[in-house]
Amino acid sequence: MKNIQIAAVAMLALFQFSCKDIKKENAPLKENADKIADSAQTVLETKNFDTIIDGKKVNLYWIGNKDLKASFTNYGGRLVSLLVKDKNGKPVDVVVGFNSAKGFKNSTEPYFGATIGRVGNRIAKGKFTLEGKQYQVPLNNGKNALHGGVKGFQDVVWDAEKTNENTLVFSYVSPDGEQGFPGNLKVKVTYTITDDNSIKMEYEATTDKTTIVNLTNHAFFNLNGEGSGTILNHQLQIYANEFTPVDEGLIPNGELKSVKNTPFDFTSQHTIGEKIETKDEQLKFGKGYDHNYVLNGTKKNGLNHAATISGDQSGITMDIFTQEPGLQFYSGNFMQSKNTMKSGSKDDFRTAFALETQHFPDAPNQPKFASIVLKAGQKYHTVSYYQFSVK
Repeated sequence: MKNIQIAAVAMLALFQFSCKDIKKENAPLKENADKIADSAQTVLETKNFDTIIDGKKVNLYWIGNKDLKASFTNYGGRLVSLLVKDKNGKPVDVVVGFNSAKGFKNSTEPYFGATIGRVGNRIAKGKFTLEGKQYQVPLNNGKNALHGGVKGFQDVVWDAEKTNENTLVFSYVSPDGEQGFPGNLKVKVTYTITDDNSIKMEYEATTDKTTIVNLTNHAFFNLNGEGSGTILNHQLQIYANEFTPVDEGLIPNGELKSVKNTPFDFTSQHTIGEKIETKDEQLKFGKGYDHNYVLNGTKKNGLNHAATISGDQSGITMDIFTQEPGLQFYSGNFMQSKNTMKSGSKDDFRTAFALETQHFPDAPNQPKFASIVLKAGQKYHTVSYYQFSVK
């Protein structure tokens, strides 16, 4: 009888997404049920995340409310799946990822869903200078360093604590000299599913020596659902009048360029694909959109309204709000169908996008950009919200 009751509760949680919240005494079922399936028939099995990496225990964690449910793994502090109701009330997994820790570990694309650090985006030639001393980060993106070097935060096992049904806290201590960065950096990232159907991402860090920090999350989204095909018909608006042009290595040249009369103008809503094939040097360098936008200060509740994007099939809309000054828009240009995702689909070209809240790329080497320097005694703290609704 006990097994029947457990199965019944799990079925209600999975297939009757609009039902009342599971009572607190049954909450562990969301985390410990052998199989959890979404509307795309993807299956997450807890046992596939129950492993050891670099001597540390890896697990799968669930948080959520009745309308929004997210799963994470502490390998890379990753968002594994995010179940959102579409226009028909059907739950759709809008995050592209794998159904096992091994899948993430062995992927040819290392950043699916990951918490990124110490420094998100690119550092030219991996070099930066602090207080008269030059530091070198291992090169992992041509002649440059990307997302914290070869073994950034996406490739470490975080400590994890689920503080309540809606909140998961990841913490990690990056030792002095890790990937060439100075200082022992204590990092805490809190992911919360809020009552207004947002996933709140709160980043905190302290150091014992002057260093640089620029944390973000690299979720790959498809608002029609993982495995649903191209993202080129998504409708996108970015609240930015300028972007930061780049060279062939995708390093900013220091200029803030107007988006007006360029393919980068998303000040009003357009499909991602409308101008992506335009003959433009910047699109050529990025093989599409892979650029930082300078947010124009459009505010809501004291935060920068960074972007609004909607899935053309699902009607799911995602609004991004942040304390950060920039937003990196990546249109999935380097996806090469080399990995099999949790839905059984391949990571085909431009079947997912990323919108990463951030300080600007190569900030340590660009005196006109806002600083990402963190000194001993200071606290790094920034918050971003990804809010979901239906059109």
